Amino acid sequence: MLHAPLTTLHVVSLILQRFADQPELQPQLLAGSGIGAAELECPDARITRVQELQVCANALALRADMGLELGRSLHVSSYGLLGYAALSAATFGDAWRLLLQYPALLGTYFRLELQVEGELAWICAGGYRDAATLEVFNVEMCLASLKLIGDELLGQPLALARAEFSYAEPHYVERYAQSFPCPLRFAARRNAFAFPAALLECRLPLADSVTHGDMVERCRRLNAEFSSRQAWLERVRQLLAVQLAEPPGLENLAQQMHCSPRTLRRHLQELGTSYQGLLDELRFERAKALLSEEQWPVYRIAEVLGFSETASFRHAFQRWSGVPPSRFRA
Repeated sequence: MLHAPLTTLHVVSLILQRFADQPELQPQLLAGSGIGAAELECPDARITRVQELQVCANALALRADMGLELGRSLHVSSYGLLGYAALSAATFGDAWRLLLQYPALLGTYFRLELQVEGELAWICAGGYRDAATLEVFNVEMCLASLKLIGDELLGQPLALARAEFSYAEPHYVERYAQSFPCPLRFAARRNAFAFPAALLECRLPLADSVTHGDMVERCRRLNAEFSSRQAWLERVRQLLAVQLAEPPGLENLAQQMHCSPRTLRRHLQELGTSYQGLLDELRFERAKALLSEEQWPVYRIAEVLGFSETASFRHAFQRWSGVPPSRFRA
């Protein structure tokens, strides 16, 4: 599966909307993400998965059921061309197979599968590889959104037979009923929900073969472009990651990427980031990992990350995370 390192601001915007009546919390919600006012005001801005997960973690600290809440707000239209392509598919099964064919366009953190077992069809979310502390949150957001998509594809509530979750029952379990009005099982072997397999043959109310063909072709081109841009960005990140102690600078990095500094800067801008933004992101990731190991003193971490002075690292970490290194470690 292709895990997208870049995504839109959609989830971040939804989180900020949930706390719109408490504007004083916005700095806390964005703390450590590196997302500023300029990005929030640009509808086409792209952020990294690390930035999105940081905002999600901040929101989760304020509200335990935030995953469910967000999932119920991620409509089929939230997925752009792919969502409209699914709406215009001939059958419910065709729509699901299309959605699962382009995980990069879904921006999912999971490997999604459609499995038919006897009379039931299961939508399964597995292969999670990101922040362990956010796994429950991401499962809730993913499956709640997919259930909502099922409702909207059919034009009526999707009749669920059961839902399974691999984690222990949360203390807010009663809130699951809004997304999963069916028998629930926790501490199960998978994260999934099931519905009658016969529904896969159901013709969709908005089916349109001409529109569908056009949308699918656009999705194919968009996915190819997106995948290519992600691979390019990942190469840039890899080169920077092994040079954190002595950052190469924009010009030297451009030479390593076999392009001009102007081209490198332009591509990074198109991807919603910059040389300094990527460097800060990678330094922040590495700093958090090293701070979790007590044998690493702060001054050594500063050296490994290419800071000439420990104080400069402390100031940078405070800017990234909202807290000083010593407090983060504690």
